[in-house]
Amino acid sequence: MERSPSNAAGPPPRKKAKVSGVPAAAPRRGGRPSRVEAEQLGERILDAATALFFTVGYGATTVEAVAKRARISKRTFYHRFDDKPALFSAVVHRTIDRMRPAPRVPLLDGANLQEILQHLARLILAAALSAPGIALHRLIVAESARFPKLAAVVNEQGGTNEAIMLVAGVLERESRTGRLTLDAPVFAAQQFLHMVISWPQRRAMGLGKPMTPVELDAWANNVVNLFLNGCRGWVPAK
Repeated sequence: MERSPSNAAGPPPRKKAKVSGVPAAAPRRGGRPSRVEAEQLGERILDAATALFFTVGYGATTVEAVAKRARISKRTFYHRFDDKPALFSAVVHRTIDRMRPAPRVPLLDGANLQEILQHLARLILAAALSAPGIALHRLIVAESARFPKLAAVVNEQGGTNEAIMLVAGVLERESRTGRLTLDAPVFAAQQFLHMVISWPQRRAMGLGKPMTPVELDAWANNVVNLFLNGCRGWVPAK
């Protein structure tokens, strides 16, 4: 006996049940990433580049290595950065931003010039002796002979020059009031910065035992005392 066409075709397809109040998920569309996704991608590239620059050095870091570590294509990399120098500049800019004091911390704080400089000295030491600060300094020292422009990039991003100009401004204001005799505030600020950083930084890099917080606090006070009073008028810090 022949089967009817309806039996041969099998049961009719069942309709999908609709879930009341729950809209169907819209398919993901292609195109440009959202602002949040773009920021996350940028941070991932900078994280990868920072790790490579600070571990293997500037010369050994390649665009290919950065792209591989960040899990992106070279095409995606070049959509964001023109070349390796541009990438290094972005890494330095972000590193220096992270070394700055928190927004709630005033840069100039104190009742007089001595207290203001002591406060600045502690802020400068905290930034220079931080892990990113030491890593950046090691990189510049190691690579500056082969890549002389690296140090210039650090200065342009505001690290050293910004601190010098801040201190110079304080000294110049004190000089105008007559409370300080000074005719070269920028030169004096450069010497002050060198006095504050040089020895603690050398010890932090392995040329001696790193200074303790108590030693650094005393160092800041003694540097300011020597800077303001000079060797002839040395007054022991209280």
